[in-house]
Amino acid sequence: MSKVKENDTVKVHYTGKLTNGQVFDSSLEREPMEVALGQGQLIPGFEKGLIDMEVNEKKTITIDKEEAYGEVNDALFQKISKTQLPEDLKPEVGMGLVGSNAQGQEQQFRVAKVEEEDIIIDANHPLAGHDLVFDLEVVEIL
Repeated sequence: MSKVKENDTVKVHYTGKLTNGQVFDSSLEREPMEVALGQGQLIPGFEKGLIDMEVNEKKTITIDKEEAYGEVNDALFQKISKTQLPEDLKPEVGMGLVGSNAQGQEQQFRVAKVEEEDIIIDANHPLAGHDLVFDLEVVEIL
């Protein structure tokens, strides 16, 4: 039986969890994810976990934060005035926001703290700073 190797395209079902068991994403209620390995589409630890798996094989892997979304980067926190927000927006901690950088590219943020006149926004990936656990099942090697 063939095994997943570098640069293969695979279909995989997965459930992603934090180490406390909280599920943050799963493909089980939809079509399996189809992905070409070696293209930078996956976090490194997820891709490494697929290598040498066979079709219909299931396994659980734990990915250190360094092989996932890295540490939380303090430089990605920024204070902005509430006057820069739409008037009808009431910011709350954890709320997602979308802004544009100087080049006009959209960027996603989360509200990290709400102060009297300002808010602190966080541009880190929401899973930065976390070790991740994935239940994997290779459905097909294309």
